[in-house]
Amino acid sequence: MDALKDIQWRLRLIYVVVCLFGLIIIGRAFSIGVLQRDHWLSKKKEQTMKFVTKEATRGNVYSSDGSLLSTSLPIYDVRMDLGAEALRKTFTGKALDSLALCLSNLFPDKSKEAFKRDIQRGRDKRNRYFLLRKNVQHAELKIMRKFPILRGGRYKGGILEERRSKRTMPFQQLALRTLGRFQEDVKPVGIEGFYNDYLKGTGGKRLMQKISGGVWKPVNDENEVEPREGNDIVSTIDINIQDVAEAELMKQMIINNAENGCVVLMEVKTGYIRAIANLGRTADSSYVEKYNYAVGSRTEPGSTFKLASLMALFEDNLAKPTDIFDTHGGAVVFRNRVMKDSHEGGFGKIPLSRGFEVSSNTVFSQAVYRAYQNNPQKFVDRLKKFHLDQPLGIDIPGEASPFIRGPKDKGWSGTSLPWMAIGYETLFTPLQTLSLYNTVANNGKMMKPQFVEEIRHRGQVVKKFEPVVIDAAICSQATIDKIKPILEGVVERGSGVSLKNPYYKIAGKTGTAQVATAGGGGYGEKGAKKYQASFVGYFPADNPRYSCIVVINGPTSAGYYGNVVAGPVFKRVANKVYAQSIDIQDHSELPALAVNEAPKIKAGNSRDIEVITTELNIPAEFEDLWVHAGNIGGKLILNPCKNKAGCVPDVTGMGLRDALFLLENCGLRVKVAGRGMVKRQSVAPGTRIVKDAEVLIELT
Repeated sequence: MDALKDIQWRLRLIYVVVCLFGLIIIGRAFSIGVLQRDHWLSKKKEQTMKFVTKEATRGNVYSSDGSLLSTSLPIYDVRMDLGAEALRKTFTGKALDSLALCLSNLFPDKSKEAFKRDIQRGRDKRNRYFLLRKNVQHAELKIMRKFPILRGGRYKGGILEERRSKRTMPFQQLALRTLGRFQEDVKPVGIEGFYNDYLKGTGGKRLMQKISGGVWKPVNDENEVEPREGNDIVSTIDINIQDVAEAELMKQMIINNAENGCVVLMEVKTGYIRAIANLGRTADSSYVEKYNYAVGSRTEPGSTFKLASLMALFEDNLAKPTDIFDTHGGAVVFRNRVMKDSHEGGFGKIPLSRGFEVSSNTVFSQAVYRAYQNNPQKFVDRLKKFHLDQPLGIDIPGEASPFIRGPKDKGWSGTSLPWMAIGYETLFTPLQTLSLYNTVANNGKMMKPQFVEEIRHRGQVVKKFEPVVIDAAICSQATIDKIKPILEGVVERGSGVSLKNPYYKIAGKTGTAQVATAGGGGYGEKGAKKYQASFVGYFPADNPRYSCIVVINGPTSAGYYGNVVAGPVFKRVANKVYAQSIDIQDHSELPALAVNEAPKIKAGNSRDIEVITTELNIPAEFEDLWVHAGNIGGKLILNPCKNKAGCVPDVTGMGLRDALFLLENCGLRVKVAGRGMVKRQSVAPGTRIVKDAEVLIELT
């Protein structure tokens, strides 16, 4: 009996526990399903729906003349909703065949069979977000929208388009490192990196839904919050000058088989950088713009630093241009270390100004040593007053800091002062060296080099970058007045005489620095050596408009002196810039056109010729539209082109544009050989025209 009661008690207890447990489950279910319904529904939505940031279109970067240097092109990932009910009517075997064929014709890297197989597999799995093609260009997308099935659009054809932006540079390598790039978690480079906050714009929002396979699919065609495109940057770069600078630097790098080099052209009054080219040799011996040497590479400048030494001597009144120095046969000893001139045998006894013109190391080492040997800190302090110890603070990342050794610094010795006088035991970037010469050209006013002129949004100026003055006068005008004629003398009769031309004056300085390498010695020591050739200056010297520096490192094929290696690049860039800048040209000494003397003019359209003759005040009569221009006895003679209808015209003596116009308008196919004006044509003038016949014109 007791055993029965015990069993009954246990059963009742179990029953009560089960009931209580059931009540708890019911209560919890009620709480979740009713009381906490909204909370858990929102949690579910969070797991299957979310807002994704939609990338804004990045702003463009333009050159100073409006040419597009960097832009964002739209690219698309094209997908299909293969589970869409509306596809049942359009998704037939014949339509799939046609779609696969069209896709393979547009994208020949994948066969028709492969496209068909993959789409069919996606259809069998009812893939709601099947990837049809990645990285589709806009022109290709427009074609795809007309393909079978896809032409039905999103709802009938299942096509889904995801737009992204791809950064591209229309001029490719041109100013590549200066334009730079921006990537998350990567050190910013150039204008793109420094001005990223302006360029990037504001991202929008798009609602995405998680579907099978963990794939996120857009819920709507449109964004919930539209992105705001970035601002545009107008750089200081002149695309025409930039093209010249890069082409001339490339040519000289190849000739000299050099390691790397750079060219920078700056506007004197504003500090705006109009061209900056950087080239480095790759493993396959080609040259690309892989590093901004002008901004980030600091080296011992060599003889171009003699300008700073000369300015210090003049500013401290410790030397005059007429002071005489003995070059001692081209070798001077400082504490058992020999300072040599590059010119064997030296230059005899010459004034300080001449020592600068011929770049005499012995003259400058003696001048600085004599002036500052008892107080070398005074020399260093004077250099610092020229701001040579400070970065320029340019608005692109990566500027290397300059270095000037002082008497209290490690490594200072009894020979530091004379070696500093000629550009050793100091470190500067090419842009920092250029800034000093630009300051002299600007009568002592030091400008901050700048790479950007304006920031715009939809054509409206948001911010304008005015010229920035670092120091209104780094030295006295008296020092500038002494320096300028000496800089001109370098080109007129000194080490840079190869840059002299009859049209305008160049002022500047050659530089040849000897750089120690592994297994080699320092300056003046035996062993393997590497050289740096440079030329820096400004032009026109009598009214400076531009300053320019050319630095070429490691030349191995055609010499290593600055006037031989770097000088030709400077000269060719300056010549082309001067030729394009009519406002800085001096026309006062151009020979006047003799009376009744007519220029040689190509045959062509008489209206074009009339513009020339009117401008030059040359009398001429124009009766026919197409004429041959002759010059007999200094007089302009215009003979009509006797071209008959239906016959091949006479284009000899014409320029290419006029020749093409006449021949192609007659229905002829034209091939061109050479440059200049037409000397010969393969089909004789007056020959009956055969439509689509080929004519070869030779130009010389």
